[in-house]
Amino acid sequence: MHISIDSNRCIGSAQCAVTVPAVFEQDEDGLSTVIAGREDGAGQPLVREAARACPVQAITLTETDRT
Repeated sequence: MHISIDSNRCIGSAQCAVTVPAVFEQDEDGLSTVIAGREDGAGQPLVREAARACPVQAITLTETDRT
């Protein structure tokens, strides 16, 4: 899986950072970002829930090929 956040859409509600603080954080502008090196979800089971909890659907999860 690959996680990305549309910074133009993000409103900084921090639902993702509250749900999975090991993967998401807020930058100096209060917008959510993926912690460097955690773009693959870091094995955290709640990443999908964090994406669903985003009120503006700014988080995109892309499945990657595991070959």
